[in-house]
Amino acid sequence: MMQMFNEPMVKEWLNLLARPAMDTSQLYASVQPILDEVKSDGDKAIKKFTQNFDQVALQQLELDEKKIAAAEKELSPSLKTAIQLAKVNIEIFHQSQIQKVERIETMPGVWCWRKSVGIEKVGIYIPGGTAPLFSTVLMLGVPAKMAGCKEIILCSPPNAAGSIPPAIIYAASLVGVTRIFTIGGVQAIAAMAYGTESIPKVNKIFGPGNQYVTAAKQLVQQAGVAIDMPAGPSEVCVWADQSCIPSFVAADLLSQAEHGTDSQVLLITNSISIAEAVQKEIDQQLILLPRKEMAAKALENSTLIVLKNTEDAIACINEYAPEHLILSIENAAQIADKIINAGSIFIGNYSPESVGDYASGTNHTLPTNGFAKAYSGVSIDSFVKKITFQQLTERGLTNIASTVMEMAAAEGLQAHSNAVALRVDWIKSKM
Repeated sequence: MMQMFNEPMVKEWLNLLARPAMDTSQLYASVQPILDEVKSDGDKAIKKFTQNFDQVALQQLELDEKKIAAAEKELSPSLKTAIQLAKVNIEIFHQSQIQKVERIETMPGVWCWRKSVGIEKVGIYIPGGTAPLFSTVLMLGVPAKMAGCKEIILCSPPNAAGSIPPAIIYAASLVGVTRIFTIGGVQAIAAMAYGTESIPKVNKIFGPGNQYVTAAKQLVQQAGVAIDMPAGPSEVCVWADQSCIPSFVAADLLSQAEHGTDSQVLLITNSISIAEAVQKEIDQQLILLPRKEMAAKALENSTLIVLKNTEDAIACINEYAPEHLILSIENAAQIADKIINAGSIFIGNYSPESVGDYASGTNHTLPTNGFAKAYSGVSIDSFVKKITFQQLTERGLTNIASTVMEMAAAEGLQAHSNAVALRVDWIKSKM
């Protein structure tokens, strides 16, 4: 049962919207020694921690071509078709994000432009656990390939046989992942961050994971390895009014709650009767779910807020900054423009989060834990560096020279001024 709060005062919102606090100092203290040992001992440490945490004695860390080819045969034709269609939609959406190089003449003879260059080596982490997220392979592998990343490394925890689910392998092969390693947890993040005898060091690490994986990503970032974004447990906020269909809203809340016991679920509505109708639907649908215990636990820690004023609801959502926001309200498309803090927005009764999670085309790797106030979800931009260029003609340098020399002198940087003055004098000497 979700906890209901009727017309709470604004000063109460922060407490109601707070995510569960985590003792990161203790978490980091557990993770750092694993990172250090992998950095110093390489493959030997990887195998040790895999045995300790996954109870698997790995003979080799990388999947060979034979196992990769065999994975496709284990999938049903219908699942392969679904994965292929999702890939196409993701490609179509992300293609629109590729920017052409435009040369801009800021003043006569001064040309500037910017070019996107794919990050050379990237690492993708795909969790194992209770749900093999092969969809995340598509969400990360497709834009990585489109961005021009030359090396795409994938790590995922091994099963008892020392392999990983065939759907993950198939999706990785489909999107152009270059190498697949059967390692998970903190040791996988360490391997990609520092490199080992078998696993190459990458320049940036992507992908979700549990609290230990998240802590490992944050720690290696401090050591100079880029990561996609800060992340935490997945979350959804649904805003519903009298135009909603309660069974749809309940299904959306449950689809998030079944991710894990630490998932965040928030319902905002303008009516207690809607809140009660949704809760009734949740109770009916929950008992039929295979992961009902997990979903029920998540719901116990979730919140239902009744706010009758539309502007209050908008303000509350922007304060929460949800990873996913579903607008099951009248005039949803117009009101969506007033939301400034959210990872991804789903507009209307026929736009469930599940579609964005899998196949509409948008990326499902999104900022959580309120980071949507400052971070975007993964896109083509996440996999490129943007290099700026400038080229000046003799006329261009002459035109801008006095401006640069004046500013350099004001900052007391004489060598900066000289670099321009010497060239201008040389140009004049040729005239």
